[in-house]
Amino acid sequence: MTEVRGGSRWSLALLYSRTTTRWVTPTGYAERVIDLHTHSSFSDGSDSPTDLAEKAHRLGISAISLTDHDTTASHDEMQAACDERGLELVPGIELSLVDDHYPRVKGTETSPRSIHVLAYYLPLDAESPVQQKIRSFRDDRISRNTQLLALLNEQGFEKITWDYVRGLAKADDSIGRPHFAQAMFDLHPEIVGEKNDQSWNALFVEWLGNNGKAYIPRDTMSVGDFVEVAKGSGTVFSVAHPLVNYLDNTTPESIQSKIPSILGSLKERGVAGVEAYYGGTNQETRSLMIKLTRDAGMIPTGGSDYHGSYKEDVKLGFGKSGDLRVPDEVLERIKAAR
Repeated sequence: MTEVRGGSRWSLALLYSRTTTRWVTPTGYAERVIDLHTHSSFSDGSDSPTDLAEKAHRLGISAISLTDHDTTASHDEMQAACDERGLELVPGIELSLVDDHYPRVKGTETSPRSIHVLAYYLPLDAESPVQQKIRSFRDDRISRNTQLLALLNEQGFEKITWDYVRGLAKADDSIGRPHFAQAMFDLHPEIVGEKNDQSWNALFVEWLGNNGKAYIPRDTMSVGDFVEVAKGSGTVFSVAHPLVNYLDNTTPESIQSKIPSILGSLKERGVAGVEAYYGGTNQETRSLMIKLTRDAGMIPTGGSDYHGSYKEDVKLGFGKSGDLRVPDEVLERIKAAR
């Protein structure tokens, strides 16, 4: 596969240089590697921000965004670690919102469609309307986690306590479902089995996922309403892993028939980008999503969705398959959209 860039034609297949820890083209030209979707121990990742920055530095990543769920509390540590290593840090966050224009339909029932949205260059001042709204999300998270703990205890997971789960996270409002999942494997393998990739995914389907036996629904805010809260702040929004959010069937035919109208709707509501370079999809799917996103006049953003040991098959910077590469122009376009 090839791409036209700056009037010249070059291969997307990149070679890795062990001596420079940089990805290079077959002609030897060093290419910048950026990753705009990562998580730390301040939400549902296993690495501290400092460890994450160090790993990024060793891999030759030059720009990174730490997009923890519903919090920017990790930003100061990440900024210091990136400054020390010469990495460019893009302030970011991942938000759980709903798209009320595309509800989920199951039989005769409809329900709100939960989607994840990445916000770049959001204000970090705790008194800003954006941060105050995010604070309400964290308060709701603590309430839901308290209910989840009680429900799990009722369903046979008696050994799990708040102190144990908190010990796996950074703070009360950093606790997420992966921390509960880890506690379930640690303390009740007789119920959920030994931890591996297959049992981890099965646990979310059976217990913690949206249709699981221990799922606690969250308070919801629409993507349009949150964009309105952030209006004038310079925040740039991009829908994370769009196929996970919107499609049950991700064949090329389904993507081409359904995604364009969704992208047009999102753009009308103030969303600037779509995570077309997503680390969890293959190159063919990424190429199609990049084309559709550009056709919609939106920014094809990208990242690995790295969670450390909680998703061991996802490589920082390079995604699941290892061939992800998010080009510099993505970050330049995000900056221009502020």
